[in-house]
Amino acid sequence: MVAGVVVGLLINPDIHMPGTGFLEGAFRTALGPLIGPVGAMFIKLLKMLIVPLIVASIIMGVARVGDIRKLGALGGRTFVFYILTTFASVAVGLVLVNIIQPGVGGSSLGAVAPDVVHTKVTPSSIFLGMVPSNPVEAAARGQILPLIVFSLLLGAVLTTIGAKGRPLIDMFDSLNEAMMRLTGWIIRLTPVGVFALIATVIVEAGPGIFANVGKYMATVLLGLTVHALVTLPLLLWFVGRVRPRTFASRVAPALTTAFSTASSSATLPLTIECVEKKAGVSARVSSFVLPLGATINMDGTALYESVAAVFIAQLYGVDLSFGQQVLVFLTATLAAIGAAGIPSAGLVTLAIVLGAVGLPLDGIGMILAVDRILDMFRTSVNVWGDATGCVVVSRLEGEDAPTLAG
Repeated sequence: MVAGVVVGLLINPDIHMPGTGFLEGAFRTALGPLIGPVGAMFIKLLKMLIVPLIVASIIMGVARVGDIRKLGALGGRTFVFYILTTFASVAVGLVLVNIIQPGVGGSSLGAVAPDVVHTKVTPSSIFLGMVPSNPVEAAARGQILPLIVFSLLLGAVLTTIGAKGRPLIDMFDSLNEAMMRLTGWIIRLTPVGVFALIATVIVEAGPGIFANVGKYMATVLLGLTVHALVTLPLLLWFVGRVRPRTFASRVAPALTTAFSTASSSATLPLTIECVEKKAGVSARVSSFVLPLGATINMDGTALYESVAAVFIAQLYGVDLSFGQQVLVFLTATLAAIGAAGIPSAGLVTLAIVLGAVGLPLDGIGMILAVDRILDMFRTSVNVWGDATGCVVVSRLEGEDAPTLAG
């Protein structure tokens, strides 16, 4: 990040740093022509992951639940809880980013914005657009929302046809594992991508862009705080009937591990141990609710994606209509289901949200500098949401965690 800022300042023709005339000339000659293509290549690698990753991960996320016809009350309550809390987190993010407007004022990239797709979005177009007439065509055109819906339906059907569906499930399982590995490889290139993209942003917008990024970071953290300290504790208190502070102390090891690793999947074994042994939730509930949550429940990630999408639109001077923000709302919620539980995987699903409303993926370069820090916070919120869901669903199932009673 620091190297990208320095090189961007040296290459920017409108900025002259005292005593660096020779370096400015050398960097503009040697690195100027390379910075843009390197950053563009990193963005293309992220785009390359979108379709196969979203299809495989969502299908497997549903398939791992088992026959959906046999889920019963436990499965239904778990799904409803996760969907509603994700809706709530995205709504908090959209409200805050529209009030704070971190991308308005200061630096603007409107003059260098790529062509942005301006489409009229209405409730009927969103509703009809959720079902693809041709899933292959939807994938080719980057129409992600209908592709997500198709993947959800296909995954659900595969769980109902028994042995005949096993070969296809195994294929998607292999594809999912391969895409996770490939995602990991590409995420390792993030330092190079950050360097090139930040340098490009500094050249195009100047150093003032960091004032906007700081406000964006504060907006995301405020949203995560509201969801973690208001929304989820209220559910714990009124539905789970437990003291939020007491429960938080029992799952603190899992939350700190999630913060340090930025991986909800890596934290899962510890989350299960804390919820069962320290909080007293039954293994019957935790063994279903927590693995499912680590797969499809990404409250923090969904909130971050909704804020980031509107922030990038603001920087480019694009006024998202109410209908387009509803599309962001739906896409961020559904895309979170396909987010891999590994560090920085939210960058891939963010590309999905941006593509849904026609925003340039180049905008990702402006938030990469702070993504790792935000990733740690949003992963902790993801795990906190999973653990909260475990207690709430347990209570709705008529169970009572003895160590949390009263």
